[in-house]
Amino acid sequence: MSTVARDPGFDTLLELDDVILAVDDLGHWVKFVVHRTDVTPERPHGLSYSLTLRAPDGNRLVGFDNAHPVKMRRGSQSLQRPEYDHKHRLRFVGAYDYRDAATLLAAFWSEVETVLRERGTVP
Repeated sequence: MSTVARDPGFDTLLELDDVILAVDDLGHWVKFVVHRTDVTPERPHGLSYSLTLRAPDGNRLVGFDNAHPVKMRRGSQSLQRPEYDHKHRLRFVGAYDYRDAATLLAAFWSEVETVLRERGTVP
């Protein structure tokens, strides 16, 4: 396995693998799936991850992952990013610029808070 530059939040993110947390009294929850991988053009940080916010019925509301390529539209052209990092928000899928594990976690929790606020579950 190739290595990447030391990311101080990397180990913390790996420790969240298979953690499920309730985030409110209505039944919204988050799940983390995180694994170390070989460094590849698709996963240059050596990490496979899926961070999701789920509604009480299990539907995904927010997701940050790198499970598949993302097609970006620019005018009439469709471009595919070499990196797989992206985020889901309801039906929207867009590229996510992965910098490090701590920034990923902060972006995820910020999006979770925004969506829960929009749904009226947090003040």
